Amino acid sequence: MSQDEFAKRLRAVGMEQGEPNEASKRLVQRWESGEVRAPRPVYVRALEAVTSLPVDRLGFETPQLPSGVTLDGTGGHDMANGKPGIPVQVAPAPAGEDHSGIWLSRYEFFSSSRDNTFTGLHHVILTHHGNRITGHSLPNASFNPDSPLSFDLTVDRNIVTGTWVEQTAQDGYYQGARYHGAIQLLLDPTGRRMAGKWVGFGKEFDVNTGPWELRLLDRSTTDETLAQYSAPPADHPDART
Repeated sequence: MSQDEFAKRLRAVGMEQGEPNEASKRLVQRWESGEVRAPRPVYVRALEAVTSLPVDRLGFETPQLPSGVTLDGTGGHDMANGKPGIPVQVAPAPAGEDHSGIWLSRYEFFSSSRDNTFTGLHHVILTHHGNRITGHSLPNASFNPDSPLSFDLTVDRNIVTGTWVEQTAQDGYYQGARYHGAIQLLLDPTGRRMAGKWVGFGKEFDVNTGPWELRLLDRSTTDETLAQYSAPPADHPDART
């Protein structure tokens, strides 16, 4: 194939894979000249699909993942938070404490198609009954109002385990995709913070993980309080859309 034909084939494969790219004749020239030694992941997958060869066999260097992101050896990735203060003190939470209230939910994920790490923030309401905690994001309480988030959790002293579901926006980058998975958190002895990790599936059903944290904002769940927090969290630089 000519350089132009090769670029067109890469774009076509990208569309087939659900990962559009902007391959061009000029980009192919930069690869062939050695000007670009490590293509972005979205191009790596297209190159391997078109040529049926691994990227290192094509003369490229293996692309470097962002700090804190590691491959898990089975096609997925794992994210370490890497921020000081994230570990939770391992001690029993106060017995019988009610964790109902308004919480700030914060998770991080690595987007392989965008080669970057993103943060999702939601104001969520949690309701605690017995050893069960259920919750959902408040209306308009994320930076994308059309990405509702829900939880179904079980509490065993300071261990919180369960599932999560998020529905992304129809007109956003993920085009209305529904993401779901498991979550395991440790509850701080103060009862005001839970921190741990999520587990979920990627586009090709590879298993990915990343940090997730919940911080208590208000124990009140009155209509007035719900209205107050039915707005995007402040100071949020980026979010899944």
